[in-house]
Amino acid sequence: MPESYIRGALTEATYLILLSLRETQHGYAVMQHISAITQGRVNLGVGTLYGAINLLLDKGWIETVGNDERRKLYRITAEGRAVLEDEIARLSELTMLGQSALTSNDSTYEDVGKE
Repeated sequence: MPESYIRGALTEATYLILLSLRETQHGYAVMQHISAITQGRVNLGVGTLYGAINLLLDKGWIETVGNDERRKLYRITAEGRAVLEDEIARLSELTMLGQSALTSNDSTYEDVGKE
């Protein structure tokens, strides 16, 4: 796990930006990609996108890799990919726990806090 990331949750925007930048893209393409993969559920505003991009650049999780006409191009770094992989594992664990709790006949979850 990267040193600058200690098993914390990423925001949905940060997660989706990292996911999008597995391929080199400019900011507007990232916005379009996120809208497409979430079927329009998530539409990042320009301020949200570039605020997150600047934070990700500061953390070293993404990098600029030149320009495409007038636009900066970004891509995920090795550290950013490790953070993304860790977040995917964390979300998978949460999903598994949730599915288990909803389908289990075990009263473990119901008895928590009862004494």
